Amino acid sequence: MSSLDILAIGAHPDDVEIGAAGSLILAAKEGKSVGILDLTYAELSSNGTVERRQQEAAAADQVMGVAARYNFGLPDRGLEAVRESAIERVVKLVRETRPAIVLAPYYSDRHPDHESVSRIVREAVFNAGIRKYLPEPSLPAYRPSQFLYYFINSTITPQVVVDITGVYSQKMEALRCYRSQFELEEGSVQTPLTNGYLESVEYRERLFGQQAGVAYAEGFVSAAPYVLKSL
Repeated sequence: MSSLDILAIGAHPDDVEIGAAGSLILAAKEGKSVGILDLTYAELSSNGTVERRQQEAAAADQVMGVAARYNFGLPDRGLEAVRESAIERVVKLVRETRPAIVLAPYYSDRHPDHESVSRIVREAVFNAGIRKYLPEPSLPAYRPSQFLYYFINSTITPQVVVDITGVYSQKMEALRCYRSQFELEEGSVQTPLTNGYLESVEYRERLFGQQAGVAYAEGFVSAAPYVLKSL
């Protein structure tokens, strides 16, 4: 398995795109290797099917320049029941791909699965660096240098922002790949995602951009203090 520069993790296909697609597009354009892990297939989503959601994720990957996408197939709305095994599997993937940066959903969100993933990934990132945790000679302990939370439904003042002005249209193109989630189609039902959700994402990125003096930005919260060698 190839190493990654960034591993972005979410509960469902489209979570990572909502919070961090622009930053991942920029990273890919810089030649960095970007991977996405979805813990579930979102099989309980009100609209769409698992098969279609996977097709939409593949299309979004093409837009973003993602090098690898993984899905653990864990139970949608059942992550807490498989918490320990989920942590172990994330630990192994982190050790296999050795990303410098790991992204996870912000720990306060209206969707319980997003909060579950946040806790699972935080523990996994910590455990991955413990030599005696799941010791395997072929997978030595490893801890990413940065662990950042991205926003899905929450909006607080971020600690870090990435200027995505130049790739904002590509971010929205990646999100629009998920038509089954963001558009009302024949046979679909109204959900928070079909009720102006993409417009709310645009508002958030414009707000973060305004705070930073740019047109559009994605915001992140660091799990640990940033270290500067000097001012």
